[in-house]
Amino acid sequence: MDEVVEQKKSWEERAASPVGPDGKEDPPSASELLLSEAAATVVRELAVAGKLGPGKILVVGASTSEVAGARIGTGGALAVAEQLLEGITQVADEFGFHPVYQCCEHLNRALVMERSLLEGLGLQEVAAMPIPGAGGSMATAAYRSMKDPVLAETVQAHAGIDIGETLIGMHLRRVAVPFRPSLRYIGEARVNAAWSRPALIGGERAVYRTQEQSGAQLCE
Repeated sequence: MDEVVEQKKSWEERAASPVGPDGKEDPPSASELLLSEAAATVVRELAVAGKLGPGKILVVGASTSEVAGARIGTGGALAVAEQLLEGITQVADEFGFHPVYQCCEHLNRALVMERSLLEGLGLQEVAAMPIPGAGGSMATAAYRSMKDPVLAETVQAHAGIDIGETLIGMHLRRVAVPFRPSLRYIGEARVNAAWSRPALIGGERAVYRTQEQSGAQLCE
């Protein structure tokens, strides 16, 4: 238990400041990027693969406990959440998509988003305000960072990133396509991600691409 607490402190301190014990800034190694940089790397790769841009929605689920090396729900840290939020926001601004943040199960995995997005999508607001103990540190940090934050019960997102195996599938559009980012961990938390595509409907006569797009050749 003491080891987990020390590990959590280590990530909180690293999230708050990248300055080493000698007073100089420590350059991140390949296996130990700043949390904001790691989050930005994964989200940027997903945005490219999933063609995320204006009007698209990215659902984010994150356990700051898992990032810090503890079991989910046992050691949340706002300092860790703020670093993750920094990296995600950076990429969202770059590509123009809308990130929404999943709360924990105590708020039924509701989603934090800007009111303008909720109204634009015609979603129904639910009445709650996330805190670290009910909603989670990631949702709390996101809520505090927004201009006019609200919670929605559900959404159909075009892509999603799951940091710490929080389970975000209930908020993804069909059909989800698993995506493997170059970084499989952020901090100590395992990362999963997916983007979505329209369902390929129809029977034997259905066509999904033009001949030019598929590169198909006629059979002789």
